[in-house]
Amino acid sequence: MSPALLNFIEIFMNGLMAGIMYSLVALGFVLIFKASGIFNFAQGVMALFAALTLVGLQTGQVPFSHLINAIFGTDIHNWGEGMNTVLAILLAMAIMVALAWAIERFVLKHLVNQEPIILFMATIGLAYFLEGLGDLMWGSDVKTLSVGLPSGGSFWWEDVTREWAAAGSEYFGMYIDLLDVSATVIAIILVTALTLFSQYTATGRALRAVADDHQAALSVGISLRTIWVIVWSIAGFVALVAGIMWGSKSGVQFSLSLIALKALPVLILGGFTSIPGAIVGGLIIGVGEKLAEAYVGPLVGGAIENWFAYVVALAFLLFRPQGLFGDKIIERI
Repeated sequence: MSPALLNFIEIFMNGLMAGIMYSLVALGFVLIFKASGIFNFAQGVMALFAALTLVGLQTGQVPFSHLINAIFGTDIHNWGEGMNTVLAILLAMAIMVALAWAIERFVLKHLVNQEPIILFMATIGLAYFLEGLGDLMWGSDVKTLSVGLPSGGSFWWEDVTREWAAAGSEYFGMYIDLLDVSATVIAIILVTALTLFSQYTATGRALRAVADDHQAALSVGISLRTIWVIVWSIAGFVALVAGIMWGSKSGVQFSLSLIALKALPVLILGGFTSIPGAIVGGLIIGVGEKLAEAYVGPLVGGAIENWFAYVVALAFLLFRPQGLFGDKIIERI
């Protein structure tokens, strides 16, 4: 094969794996929107908060240590060498479930049957609250997150793909990040599990019933509050997975919360109510922006990757606003 074709394949593969990373964030939005009709603006901050909590547990950092030291004049920073990674992940998961319960108990409970814009504004407030809480608990410095997943390029893959090039051509092999490969495998497992849960369990069917009609679900004995706690807990778990993947890739820093903005085009393409749509939308955005940066970017001065996804989303809003897999809304007048 020619080096040009091999470069195209490399860009395409890296785009697919970048899209999977976007899809992990978009999944949390879809889950909450399906069950409650709420667009959870705080999903990106939940991923940040989960990653901060995990790093804090791994390193043995005392929560609110900066605040405690400032008030009492102490010099407390760590309670020990930290937790085992598996134990830290399990405890972080329990904390995200507790957070979901607190959100339902102190926020959603008081906003039942309110207008969608009120619920949306509540999630914006929740986002700022969680960001400030994360800062107070764990500090604002950039943290390194490692959970034992492989990272860096695969030398084996570079050696294999180098042999694919035509004889005499200067080609040094494809670069594939092993962390992106791990994220792809984890995302496939997660989406499969969520799909099976939604389709074949009583709780999953209850979630879909609540998504279709709150009042009808209540009339057959489905507890709306219980469903909301469950779905926010699942979204918290998805946020933890996304936080681990993104934190391992780029470090745990407060700009991590901005990945929610990149999830918006993914949702617009795939549809706000479709789990498979979140994956397909992420793949389209990931591949599209990588190819655009490589082939169109040099013609327009570069940096096209930063805004390409939003242009694609705008085109979808004009011609198919419900997305590829979303339900078309028909209202009688």
